[in-house]
Amino acid sequence: MKFRSFDELLGLVRGKTNRIVVPGANNDEVLTACKLGVDNKIISGGILIGPKAQVEAMAAKVGLKLDIFELTDFSDHAEMCNLAVDLVKAGKGDFLVKGLVETKFYMKALLRKEVAAVAEGTVLSHFVLFELDNYHKLFAVTDAAIMISPTLDQKAKITRNAVEMMRMLGVETPRVSVVCPVEKVNPNIPSTLDAEALVKMNKEGTLMNCVVEGPYDIYITFSKELAAEKGIKGQVPGETDIALFPDLDSGNPVYKCLSFFGAGMKSATLLAGCNIPVILPSRTDTPMTKLHSIALACFLKDAAKVAA
Repeated sequence: MKFRSFDELLGLVRGKTNRIVVPGANNDEVLTACKLGVDNKIISGGILIGPKAQVEAMAAKVGLKLDIFELTDFSDHAEMCNLAVDLVKAGKGDFLVKGLVETKFYMKALLRKEVAAVAEGTVLSHFVLFELDNYHKLFAVTDAAIMISPTLDQKAKITRNAVEMMRMLGVETPRVSVVCPVEKVNPNIPSTLDAEALVKMNKEGTLMNCVVEGPYDIYITFSKELAAEKGIKGQVPGETDIALFPDLDSGNPVYKCLSFFGAGMKSATLLAGCNIPVILPSRTDTPMTKLHSIALACFLKDAAKVAA
């Protein structure tokens, strides 16, 4: 990892040119995040799309000066999202920040074949990077917001998305824990069968550039000591970079519990599987989470240029 904390991340991207495009900018939380981004010198400008009078009133309310932003007056959610993606693809913005628009319109705008924002055969998945006081490094949780009940093939693609993200963040060989309710393969628990298959795919080279282990429960995933108590040896326990959850029913509650109860919790949420940085926060995520998400998108934007 090229940074060990979100504070370090903010320092790495501070002062760089980062133009945001926000569909549904008529939202207090996203405009507060924009103000934090400007104050922290990680946003240099951009385009705010939404009902102009509302955006102006809300910006004044949160103290965001609009002199470095272009305002585009739109009220239809689908049109706002399509325009936002088109602007980024045309080079008029560096990345997307989701405002007060429905996620389905945001996703549909990205999945349009004519904009080629998503490679054919790729799935889009939700990637959350966490920093907690009681874990020794940053780690990711996936998928916590998009894929409802992914198939084995889709889980493999979600894993590849997260691995690619982590590699861009400087983790050469991410360690992936396939999280299940138990640590033994049980034919009555389908997630454990998928875990066994994903581990096999990794060993055979179908899932590359990572170490995949499981099925592991949460204790084994994040603690070497608790893994040892259960007789589990491996490279992943207590060193997990990516926690892969079996479905939305498990991933989303864990993501929200970590966000709500996590000791010293800081996080950033992005969309993985897209060839442009896309921020996909929950409407209930704090402005600080949105700020960290913007900072992470800034970092990935520059990392993608270096990789190219």
